Amino acid sequence: MKNLTIKISVLLSVLFLSACKTENSNVKENDSLSIENSYLGQKPPGLTPIPFAPGLVSTDLYEVNSAFTPDMKAFYFIRRGEENKKSAFYEYKYNEINGEWKKSEIASPWIGRPVISPDGQTMHLGDRYLKRTEAGWSELQKLEPPTVSNDSMYIMRLSSSSNGTYYFDTYKENDSTFPIRYSRLINGKHEEPKALPKAINTGTFLSHPFIAPDESYLLFDAKREDGFGDSDIYISFKQNDGTWGEGINLGDKINTNAWEASASITPDGKYLFFSRNVGSDDFENVDIFWVDAKVIYALKKE
Repeated sequence: MKNLTIKISVLLSVLFLSACKTENSNVKENDSLSIENSYLGQKPPGLTPIPFAPGLVSTDLYEVNSAFTPDMKAFYFIRRGEENKKSAFYEYKYNEINGEWKKSEIASPWIGRPVISPDGQTMHLGDRYLKRTEAGWSELQKLEPPTVSNDSMYIMRLSSSSNGTYYFDTYKENDSTFPIRYSRLINGKHEEPKALPKAINTGTFLSHPFIAPDESYLLFDAKREDGFGDSDIYISFKQNDGTWGEGINLGDKINTNAWEASASITPDGKYLFFSRNVGSDDFENVDIFWVDAKVIYALKKE
């Protein structure tokens, strides 16, 4: 697994964004960016992860939990440590009329870890959410029981499949062993949450699940004995009999002895996004990375 070699053709390069700054710079960028391509005009990565949009998204601050809308015309992420703010929630939105990506601040402090539903109508933010309206996103709303049933517990990240099934982590103070759970949508209501099997729920700090729209795979992060150090990213594939396969470590190209977490696949299925601590143990510098999604499709073939 760790020495997995994958033969691929080289992806065609796109025009690199001239406004993009050097890696890990903390220069202030313009609020609007003229681009000709998707992904904020960035050059696509290969099979080695690189920081996403250096100087624009990934800086020498703390950036985590990114999400694109299904039409790939809006990008969201969280940053903390900027301009004396504890944290802030940002959006880059593409305007087809003037061909610009425009950055704006959605909220400060940030209100949750964004995951957008496959139909683009809901932005999940842990145990809260926003609904798509004609004017944009709705006011912040809170999940109802039974998904959220105990005030001493909270959800960091919730992801939904195309049929409305929720997959989410659960945290309780001073307890790192709570499992990743799921809740199916039945007759318009979500059922009582159930824990996923040990194939997934093994280890500690089981966090940040991301479910494929068709529920064919689940990405998550955890601390396990087979890991490379701190939290690593894993994937479990749905088997032909409907059960979940053993969690597979994504290997030493994705995972390091540092903290890796919050993985997701772009709605077009092309790229894996995740966060990595590139600084010291105090997590002052965390960047959003991206890599060709063939790294996970190759694991399924194995």
